[in-house]
Amino acid sequence: MKYISTRGETAPQTFSQALLMGLAPDGGLMLPESYPHISAATLETWRDLSYAELAFQIISLFATDIPAADLRKIVNQTYTAEVFGSADITPVRRLHDGILIQGLSNGPTLAFKDMAMQLLGNLFEYVLAREGKTLNIIGATSGDTGSAAEYALRGKAGIQVFMLSPEGKMSAFQRAQMYSLTDANIHNIAINGMFDDCQDIVKALQNDERFKEEYYLSTVNSINWGRIVAQVVYYFKGYFAATSSNEEKVSFCVPSGNFGNVCAGHIARQMGLPIHRLLVATNENDVLEEFFKTGRYKPRGAAQTWVTSSPSMDISKASNFERFVFDLMDRDGTQIRALWAEVGTGKGFDLQLQLDKIHEQYGFAAAKSLHADRLRTIAAVYAEDGELVDPHTADGIKVARQLRQAGEKIVCLETALAAKFADTIAEAVGKDIPIPRPAALADLETLPQRVTVLPNNPTAVKMVIKETLAG
Repeated sequence: MKYISTRGETAPQTFSQALLMGLAPDGGLMLPESYPHISAATLETWRDLSYAELAFQIISLFATDIPAADLRKIVNQTYTAEVFGSADITPVRRLHDGILIQGLSNGPTLAFKDMAMQLLGNLFEYVLAREGKTLNIIGATSGDTGSAAEYALRGKAGIQVFMLSPEGKMSAFQRAQMYSLTDANIHNIAINGMFDDCQDIVKALQNDERFKEEYYLSTVNSINWGRIVAQVVYYFKGYFAATSSNEEKVSFCVPSGNFGNVCAGHIARQMGLPIHRLLVATNENDVLEEFFKTGRYKPRGAAQTWVTSSPSMDISKASNFERFVFDLMDRDGTQIRALWAEVGTGKGFDLQLQLDKIHEQYGFAAAKSLHADRLRTIAAVYAEDGELVDPHTADGIKVARQLRQAGEKIVCLETALAAKFADTIAEAVGKDIPIPRPAALADLETLPQRVTVLPNNPTAVKMVIKETLAG
């Protein structure tokens, strides 16, 4: 299987090349020339597989340049009960009203990003060792990607990590998870701006071909195809856990910021997984909700991007959205270049004529959840089901309940554990309610932290990378 860019001006690449590349040289995102199709008969043979075996079956369809024995070893090393807390890896539980929650946040950083990042770290190490290369990772995080990447890549041979985050915009737990790491290959940089500013700097450095080549830059954001293909797996696992046959009407509701999580669901659906609908839940930063309702896509600047109580969704430029629009526009790279040129001018674009296709062929719908909504949802789930959910998962539950159709079973993807957002949980249910936290993370916020604060300027970040690698 070969990989192409959404912009249509990058030569076909292997899986390993796409993995190390991150953003394509033409500024687009890498994805397969076509998606493999899974028959109903094959789906049934996969229904009772372990998570690791299911992951191998799916990822082997995409990573065709990695020998099967090596890939199986990598996958088995990644998806273990020791790392993810149970043999189920992504257990599914039911709320009193029938809404299902798929637990994706039982890994080392208590967020769904671990599901892909743990695999990505092992894949990077394998490919770099095989090819005798080193790699410098440049990433941006609104809260969870950074810690998941750093925990997956800490101490990995041949890898340095430079992670950008918006200064003062993450929860105290999220900051402590990242900034308290002492591994020599982990470098945290706080940018005076919003997440979108951090993401813009990453793209600027990735688009600087000379700098990228000289310093061997790649990404671990969901820009990287390896992140997306790993996330495809849990849609299959969640579907099997929610159903007894392929005849049931099952949809997924996904809290969305950068569109990577729900993009993986779109790919699973294109592969033949019979997902009825993909429900996109946004917070106050509702650019994606506007698109799926009106066809209008107009990202906002930092000044119009709100700081909210579901901070990992405080994003107005969803980088993975381009992969979906590429499929929507019949994989025409020329059209994608034209559309994103309009995005670059600040005008955005209007695909109102594509709305029927978006809803009927691709199964998308969207709604938003505001601060008061997530507080009510957290309080209601605690009162009615006796469990605490984080603010992002609460956004998903609220939207799932709002959009649910008669006879539709909805699986909400749990994106993080409540322990990461103690202040919002306390506001919702009161300060006297204990918030479960793994013992190993009990005193996390008291640990010494190290971070470099920089202005919103790609040149400043380049200087830090140069000085670090020279030293």
